[in-house]
Amino acid sequence: MLVSKDLYKKSSKTQKVRCEICANYCKISDGNVGICKQHKNINGELYDESYGIVSSLSPDPVEKKPLNHFLPGTLTYSIGGFGCNMTCLHCQNYMISHDYNKYSPSIKITPEAIVENALNYDCESIAWTYNEPTIHLPFSKKTSLLAQQNGLKVIYVSNGYFSHKSIEEILTFVDAFNIDLKAMSQKFYKKVCGADLDVVLDNIKRIYMEEKHLEITNLIINDYNDSDDEISQLCDFVVEELGPEVPLHFSRAFPYYRMNDISPTNLDTLYKAHKIAIKKGIENIHLGNI
Repeated sequence: MLVSKDLYKKSSKTQKVRCEICANYCKISDGNVGICKQHKNINGELYDESYGIVSSLSPDPVEKKPLNHFLPGTLTYSIGGFGCNMTCLHCQNYMISHDYNKYSPSIKITPEAIVENALNYDCESIAWTYNEPTIHLPFSKKTSLLAQQNGLKVIYVSNGYFSHKSIEEILTFVDAFNIDLKAMSQKFYKKVCGADLDVVLDNIKRIYMEEKHLEITNLIINDYNDSDDEISQLCDFVVEELGPEVPLHFSRAFPYYRMNDISPTNLDTLYKAHKIAIKKGIENIHLGNI
């Protein structure tokens, strides 16, 4: 499917296009794809090659997203796609985000079928989750608007690496976000995730300013982002730039993908993070994967 002209720019001199769906702003030559591998330059136009193609569909407790303070006790209809706009070495969903050609069969589905399924399962929302939803913006937007017309809320479980243009669109149809704030270190983001921390922080602040429901997840990895100082910085960001009421989830990491030499996060580290968050004044703290 041809991507909206608002979401990419064509070069006046070459057949390259500049994708503006996420903050990578990939410059893609004719016949090639961007970092997410979902958008392809065909004769100087940008096409979404994954429109209507998903990896998974499932009714889940909304707490699994995790969202513990948005429609608690209800089901959300989870939709997962393929690909990602980050290159995290510790990716916990790499089989659909990076190596999907090797592992995952695809499912073709329409927005209408997704909404019908959600209603049939008595879900109160749909959730774009499992992989990064931003890269499927045209499909998620069309489906989400239809879902809202049918009384369903919309959730984005995201890494927050939106472009300036995409966040403007996303804020028009998403009701609740869980953003994976991976670390408070620019070095971590560059080396481990191939991304820019400042972009993520700015987008999180924008979501909060727009009064959308927001919860933050931090996956703690031994010897990478587990220091008292870094956990304190993250808590300070939540309290000072957002608000102490914003729920914070600390989650346990396991050896996976290209970071399979780590050990599972020490439980004592999660309990320590919980204590730091309490001292910093955060009101809603949750521990995951324990």
